[in-house]
Amino acid sequence: MTYNAELTFKFDATWTRTYTGGFGSTVEDDFVPEEHYVITAPAADLNARQYFKLFEKFMLCVGMDHHNIRSGAMSLVFNDCVLEEDQRKVCAEYELTMDEDLRSKFEDWKKAEEEFARLQKGPMGTVIEED
Repeated sequence: MTYNAELTFKFDATWTRTYTGGFGSTVEDDFVPEEHYVITAPAADLNARQYFKLFEKFMLCVGMDHHNIRSGAMSLVFNDCVLEEDQRKVCAEYELTMDEDLRSKFEDWKKAEEEFARLQKGPMGTVIEED
């Protein structure tokens, strides 16, 4: 048995000139009267990341910027409806630190700095100089 699937994103926009901008208005010149975008992709074997990349391309076509797209994607993970355990899995995968963990990370950093300073000292507490 053969399975075929195709995913299509379609965007249609029209804009009607108002002629109220006055003579020489550049505001109305910035708009295109009609825009039509169709993005299709074979969807039989797409994974979740590929779906997101495809949707990212569509969102760019309709005027979203990278910052808002990424913010929207992150809001799917980091919100009150997602278990903290699942959020921590994503943090571990992408080497992120949650706000709740910053204090312990800072304490670990301070201990590492103190240990490094101790190791730099020579016998009887003298500081080793590099030549």
